[in-house]
Amino acid sequence: MSNIHAIEKPLFKVFSDDFVFSIPAYQRPYAWTEEQASEMLSDLLSFSENSSDTIIDSQPYFLGSIVLIKSETAPEADVVDGQQRLTTLTILLAILQTLVSPKHASHITKYVYQEGDPILGTENRYRLKLREKDREFFRKYIQDKGNLASLFSIKDAGLTDSQRNIQTNARYFNEELKKIDDLQLENFVRYLMTSCFLVVVSTPDFDSAYRIFSTLNSRGLDLSPTDILKSDIIGAIQESQQEKYTKIWEDKEGNLGREIFQELFSHIRMIYTKTKLREKILKEFRKFIKPEENPQKFIDDVLQPYSDALDVIKNANYLSSDEDAKTVNSMFRWLNRIDNFDWIPPAILYLSLNDNNPNNLKRFFTYLERLAAGLMILRADINVRIGRYAKLLTAIEINADLYTNHSPLQLTSAEKVAIIETLDGDLYLMKRVRLYVLLRLDSSFFEGGAIHSHKIITIEHILPQNPSKESTWLKLFPTEDEHRSYVHRIGNLTLLSDKMNPAAKNFDFDVKKEIYARGSLGIAPFALTIQALNESQWTQEVINQRQVNLLNRLKEIWQL
Repeated sequence: MSNIHAIEKPLFKVFSDDFVFSIPAYQRPYAWTEEQASEMLSDLLSFSENSSDTIIDSQPYFLGSIVLIKSETAPEADVVDGQQRLTTLTILLAILQTLVSPKHASHITKYVYQEGDPILGTENRYRLKLREKDREFFRKYIQDKGNLASLFSIKDAGLTDSQRNIQTNARYFNEELKKIDDLQLENFVRYLMTSCFLVVVSTPDFDSAYRIFSTLNSRGLDLSPTDILKSDIIGAIQESQQEKYTKIWEDKEGNLGREIFQELFSHIRMIYTKTKLREKILKEFRKFIKPEENPQKFIDDVLQPYSDALDVIKNANYLSSDEDAKTVNSMFRWLNRIDNFDWIPPAILYLSLNDNNPNNLKRFFTYLERLAAGLMILRADINVRIGRYAKLLTAIEINADLYTNHSPLQLTSAEKVAIIETLDGDLYLMKRVRLYVLLRLDSSFFEGGAIHSHKIITIEHILPQNPSKESTWLKLFPTEDEHRSYVHRIGNLTLLSDKMNPAAKNFDFDVKKEIYARGSLGIAPFALTIQALNESQWTQEVINQRQVNLLNRLKEIWQL
């Protein structure tokens, strides 16, 4: 168990030789805007004005907590939580030292940095070090004296977002504090450093710091496992190459978006381990993959190609002049409708290895969609799915023939029989399967496959679930058993847009046909609905024949 310390400290103890704060590379950039800075300054000024002139009687102000990774014996501390406040307070101190008398200014300087000694050959030791990208900017314009005028004159277009926030907040503090007379300003500085407190929580262990922050922050941890891995991996690269690989990392994260980028690392873990996640992903990544041992190779050979592959898969935007690319993207669109993501690791691996061969991709992803859909229809549990895809990953890695009967990519004879039996039953009662099957079926009747872009699609029972006593349905399906044996099967189901479905309700078939025919510009938008319109009546015989026809169609689609 790591030693965890939490102690309330006034700011003169926080910005002292006890601490050398560093913002790790995995942290977000400095993001406080003038709104947050003004709120903090207004509160501080209000409390200081209402406090006594003596330190003992002053009303204390609590600035919150900071969470650090820090040993007990050294001042160096990585900031897990609190960088926004520490950075903003440093900006405030830098402004204050330019506005107070020289006597007071020299005392404020020590809270910004410990001055070096030219006799001893020591350099200035800064109390706070920002992320590498903004560190020199912050030192030059905020922590070192005499550069504020230059900071305020920098054109906005040349700054990063974090540098722009530093400039804006420094300018705001400067303008607001210049309005205060010298005596009031000196009292404010005294109050700020002696009566404003932070709770400093420190532990030498990262995992403990991570858990502490999760507990303290009700909004949840801003840092993800990928942020932490970024620090491990980029930190292990030689300094001359860090900027290059940081840019690659952040570009890939920006392209995918933060959420999907985090998902990518789960897929990378699966590609490597081929097992169900048993511990936290961060722990398994460090244990089994160890990217920091060869960080540049990991980014070049894993992160970049796998990130690009996931982007293509998610957006169904595989580009090739070959006609097969259309089929590949069609399979991506169907796969993205599967109710789990377990198929994605083999998809990433195969695409990254065969990116330049559309014909190979067409064949593989046609069979992968078949496998993923089959496992979904059979309601295979997560252990079965992961076991199957783990075997497929191995087969891809060893370049095995994926199209033999014994390949993990192929459905077994028993699976095919079970899928057909399932599809021949009460499909509508399978809530997580039914819409996928009907859309896949409907699309097959359009040349090249239809792309269903309707915002909401509903499943319609042509023979209603609850026909009224006065309807003709009871003459066609007079017994409860007859009704029950037909109502939820594929032969009795069709697709409608959300607006059409309530209108159809429990009407007789001739009325329903009129409603179905309204569709879009008078044409029913779904092939299954168009087929229903061609029937003069809806009888047991019609449903039976339709059941046979549609089931045969699904057998063709999935080669059952």
